Amino acid sequence: MKNYELITYSPEETWEISYKLAEQLQPGDVLTLEGDLGAGKTTFTKGLAKGLGITRTVNSPTFTIIKEYHGRLPLYHMDVYRLENSCEDLGFDEYFEGEGVTVVEWSHLIEEQLPVNRLVITIQNQGETTRKINVQPIGERYHQLCEELFG
Repeated sequence: MKNYELITYSPEETWEISYKLAEQLQPGDVLTLEGDLGAGKTTFTKGLAKGLGITRTVNSPTFTIIKEYHGRLPLYHMDVYRLENSCEDLGFDEYFEGEGVTVVEWSHLIEEQLPVNRLVITIQNQGETTRKINVQPIGERYHQLCEELFG
């Protein structure tokens, strides 16, 4: 299993990586985002949204759990941080198998509900504006996607 490690030196570079990734995404794609508060998860998601042709302002859905945006493909932006102790089935699979792209922040909290095949993205703060982005493809589609973009 090959991982891809990227270093960015500004929020704009992080945004650019996700923008290029979004241009290759298809319905049903699932991306998980992990990282500390302030690591750049929402910045990454904003780039994805722009790459999907979404014009609305994207912000973290912390208090609503799921926000939907519409562009070339729908974007389902989930922040499951507040579900840490919840075992309730909230119908996530309808999003994961839907017509859009799903981004899940704090995905480790719903690990058992995630699809097997997905793109696991971890963003680590390396300094004031420097970020290390680790991309782990799980499944053949995501391996091919990463080879095309980062290989």
